[in-house]
Amino acid sequence: MKGYGVLRGKAIERRREGSSDTPHFQIRAVDGDGVDFRIAVNVKSQSAPSDLLYLLEDDFRHPITTGLEAVAPGWHALPSAPGDVSLDYVRGNLFDPALMRALPPDVVGPDNDLADVLDAHIRRAIGDPSADLYVFGQRWGPEDGLPDKVFGFEPGDGVHDIHMNQGNDASFVRDDGVWQDGGLLVHFPAVSRWVGIFLAFQSQAWHTDDATGHAIEGPSDTPTPDPQPAGEATAIRILAAMVNPVGPAPEHESVLLVNASPSALDLTGWRIADRLKRACPVPAQTVGPGELLQVRVTEPAQLSNQGGLITVLDAAGLKMAGVAYTAEQARQEGWTLTF
Repeated sequence: MKGYGVLRGKAIERRREGSSDTPHFQIRAVDGDGVDFRIAVNVKSQSAPSDLLYLLEDDFRHPITTGLEAVAPGWHALPSAPGDVSLDYVRGNLFDPALMRALPPDVVGPDNDLADVLDAHIRRAIGDPSADLYVFGQRWGPEDGLPDKVFGFEPGDGVHDIHMNQGNDASFVRDDGVWQDGGLLVHFPAVSRWVGIFLAFQSQAWHTDDATGHAIEGPSDTPTPDPQPAGEATAIRILAAMVNPVGPAPEHESVLLVNASPSALDLTGWRIADRLKRACPVPAQTVGPGELLQVRVTEPAQLSNQGGLITVLDAAGLKMAGVAYTAEQARQEGWTLTF
């Protein structure tokens, strides 16, 4: 993708668009200098199945929010690389993909389609003068001399591709990349709360190459039908972590895993990685259905007290589970974080 970045602005208008073959939920936002942008959010896929996967985190907590608060209003180009505020649904541990659900784009009735979900939270942002909208995606424009085709402001300018941008099928493989996923974050400072809205196509894969973002073979690449999770469903889960133990360094950090599947799981060759991808081994043993395993975090891996990521990798290096925590969550010494 060219032109990846984030827009910080104020939402001032929204419009549903359900009649076209590729409908969008349209948002008008303005930056600190009064420049208008149109935010075109996909609510239907061109590839089957057409219903998008979505996840709404109404109390989103992640280290990325600290960096975003320092971002000035306006458009900011971002590198497709870790270490900044760029999004990556696979590597950034933004959320658990197993919690994503498919929703139709526009259905008669209240609170039963993707446009309804978006509308409720964007209306709230429009009604709160202190709320800031952070839009991740690809920019188009400014289109000098051309008015925007939806809201009519001039020149046309905006952001699209506000969804997962890796693991695409053959029709859109040219858009693959890492650390370039789209998404919507809304900050409501009056109540100290962030809302995260994340979108993906059911045709996309959840195991992707670290360099290209192309789909690679692995378990759970294909979303499973309801009532099972629609996103990536893996056997191992991270239940808790001791990030900030009592006492001086070296600290005895640990991660608590559970085998959530009905089958035994061989963890030989598995690893736990931190935010900087430093990894330590998981004990080479078999974990039975429902069994817990506490893993001691050893060098070079380290769970920072300033917020970080915890990722479980299988013997092939594929991500099997991941969580994130903030500096505020890690601040209290001796407390176990639960996820």
